[in-house]
Amino acid sequence: MVSADNLSIKLFADGADINGIMEMYANPLIQGFTTNPTLMRKVGIENYEAFGREVLGMVTDRPVSLEVFADDFDEMERQALKIATWGDNVNVKIPITNTKGETAAPLIERLSAQGVTLNVTAMMTLEQVQTVADALSSDTPAIVSVFAGRIADTGVDPIPHMAKALEILKVRPKAELLWASPREFLNLFQANDVGCHIITMTNDLLAKLGGTGKDLNQFSLETVQMFYRDASSAGYTL
Repeated sequence: MVSADNLSIKLFADGADINGIMEMYANPLIQGFTTNPTLMRKVGIENYEAFGREVLGMVTDRPVSLEVFADDFDEMERQALKIATWGDNVNVKIPITNTKGETAAPLIERLSAQGVTLNVTAMMTLEQVQTVADALSSDTPAIVSVFAGRIADTGVDPIPHMAKALEILKVRPKAELLWASPREFLNLFQANDVGCHIITMTNDLLAKLGGTGKDLNQFSLETVQMFYRDASSAGYTL
């Protein structure tokens, strides 16, 4: 039977809602947290630093990824170094490029060499993974976030893609591959089977943990019952 209890992959919660973060923090299956400016804006976060410090004040024993939001690399570096001081469990998220498509590799190299724990984000291609592997320090932990869900959105199977990314990262044993932007709960098991170290999922997907391994005959019956109940409640007649 499929079970979430025997997975080797680490499960991170992705979001910016404080109540949702605390709900997931109470779940021992959740081993870390990620967020980004888009998620923060969606829930109405106005003060970036206050939000980051609030989360880190509550989540003290698991990694929390907080992203820079500048487009200039010098300003990105300033923000990254500042965010890194907010807690020992911070992973500073750096996008693989700026909005002009210019590589962040030199910045990644500088920060990693200084011991800043990074989460390099928004990656899609294996060339980008190779660039990051070359830039990271062997001595500094890092997360390498490849957006497998968005790769799948283009019609490309992300599973062999992620397997190749793992091969590339073997030269950096302190770097962990993260399956980002999952589109369905099944991605958790796909990411685990391919050997990814981490997957990050939003709370709506994490809510499906309780259905793992559910008997399909029972699930079928419950679905039929739902259809009947909703039709009856709507008062449909023919």
